Amino acid sequence: MADVTLKCESCNGKRFKDDILEVKYKGKNIFDVLEMTVNQALEFFQGNDEKTSSRIRARLQPLQDVGLGYIKLGQSSSTLSGGESQRVKLAFFLQKEQATQPHLFIFDEPTTGLHFHDIKRLLESFNALINKGHSLLIVEHNLEIIKCADWIIDLGPEGGEKGGSIVAEGTPESVAASQNSITGKFLRPKIN
Repeated sequence: MADVTLKCESCNGKRFKDDILEVKYKGKNIFDVLEMTVNQALEFFQGNDEKTSSRIRARLQPLQDVGLGYIKLGQSSSTLSGGESQRVKLAFFLQKEQATQPHLFIFDEPTTGLHFHDIKRLLESFNALINKGHSLLIVEHNLEIIKCADWIIDLGPEGGEKGGSIVAEGTPESVAASQNSITGKFLRPKIN
């Protein structure tokens, strides 16, 4: 069954009492700010020399960096896709000051639904993790991500019962050269 959402008669769905909504910053109350996208909020808090504004921007910037500039600040986590949820976790980790030790990150189709421009930003975030000494394992079909991998394990030859075998493995160039790999066939033009 689909979720049922009821609008509160007291606040008309704004989730705050009137006395809270009366408090404004640069003409916006908390409800107005939570209705902003990450991109809008970064712009809203831009140009202020205040310590608080810079702290807010520092927390929001990683969300934009992983391609989530379009989500609303007050958006329920239950409305996020699996790829979006993974990218929120990635943004959280990127905004942390210092990791105590290297981690292994596992992503499952993180590019699902992303525009090409946002995929480029996601790759930059992945590289930031790698540059900090972390390792990434990514299950992915997007060729822009695949061609940037250090090592590919191509499973197949098809899906389901006709899959599960290693068809090719190695660098993107060696997988692209494999005559048995369907992935290699589509990767070839991207490599050459």
